[in-house]
Amino acid sequence: MIHVKKAQPAPPDAQESLQQSVTALLAQLQIGREATAQDMSQRLDGYFGPLEVIQDAVVEACARVPQALKDDICYAHENIATFAATQRNSIHDIEVELRPGLRVGQRLIPVDHVGCYVPGGRYSHIASAIMTVTTAKAAGVRHIAAVSPPRLGAIAGIPDSIIYTLNLCGADRILALGGVQGIAAMAYGMFGLPKADILVGPGNQYVAEAKRQLYGAVGIDMVAGPTDSMVVADHTADPFVVAWDLIGQAEHGANSPVWLVTDSANLATEVARLAPICAKELPEPNRTAALAAWQNLGEIIVCADREAMATYADAKAPEHLHIQANDLEWWKGRLRAYGSLFLGANTTVAFGDKAAGSNHVLPTSGAARYTGGLSVHKFIKTVTWQQVDAPALEELARVTAAISRYEGMEGHARTADIRRNRPRLGQ
Repeated sequence: MIHVKKAQPAPPDAQESLQQSVTALLAQLQIGREATAQDMSQRLDGYFGPLEVIQDAVVEACARVPQALKDDICYAHENIATFAATQRNSIHDIEVELRPGLRVGQRLIPVDHVGCYVPGGRYSHIASAIMTVTTAKAAGVRHIAAVSPPRLGAIAGIPDSIIYTLNLCGADRILALGGVQGIAAMAYGMFGLPKADILVGPGNQYVAEAKRQLYGAVGIDMVAGPTDSMVVADHTADPFVVAWDLIGQAEHGANSPVWLVTDSANLATEVARLAPICAKELPEPNRTAALAAWQNLGEIIVCADREAMATYADAKAPEHLHIQANDLEWWKGRLRAYGSLFLGANTTVAFGDKAAGSNHVLPTSGAARYTGGLSVHKFIKTVTWQQVDAPALEELARVTAAISRYEGMEGHARTADIRRNRPRLGQ
């Protein structure tokens, strides 16, 4: 394995300072609640308008969205909703009689209240609104709140396109509130919102850290870092397409790693030449972000064969894994660690990011080794139940008492014993 291009050493870690800042902000918000959230919105975002997007404002915002954009959003929403509904239909309540008189089962119960964060700083993330709210709706969640950072110049506080999308997908409440204060509003139940059972959606480092610190008191989808993407390509790949696929993901930000893994030295050399040229074609601020990500965090690795390429990909566990190589079925069956897999040169990562149907809220920073992305499963609690009737009682109670006494748990043993001695208990 040869590193044709290596990432630069990481700068000193500022994580401790970030953690302290977020801890302080959350403490202030927990005490000051709505007044503090509004003050933070004014100081940090320069926004002095109403924080809630009321229904009349929703209707007016939807009317301002061009029909062509509405049609495109509906196309994406239909794909994502259909995929999420199919996921939901693939899991079921179950019941099994393990032995005569011993029945156990599972129930799938949606959480009641979800808080969705929709980024809105540098870009207006229509796709994030679809991915989070639509999936929660398909899971059967009762109440969905959504927050998005206020955008100066937006009539209703946040872009009309975001409001239209959130309304289309089924958000019950919409707030023009970003950052830590937006997360806290949903977690603590501010502005009349019910306290969220789970918080989902991508955001900047402050949003990610706030979710991490709140985890436990509420659920979260994942602890997300900067987005990352890997292209695995053999000699058949087009270097121009590969270069653009890498740069297309690098525009997320200067801290977004991208990797090319290949068995072709010629492809590696040509992509290394083309990638900065592609980045320079982007408008600002995308150009600066993509160039910095490529120069500092971009890597090109040449491996001996496809098995070595697959092994490297599994070890890296990228958020997005794009295969541009022969024998796609082999790759689909062999690879084991990725947030989402994109098979074939036609299947650019941007399709999954925006409209193809699978969810784009995915594990980053190698977390794909142990978890997948956002899905209906995240909004559903899988709980179990059991019921014991007379035919199973004697043997089950005997075994339970024996194991309990071996462990030294006499109280457990006696609760089993009394059911052997009083078999009609509770009937």
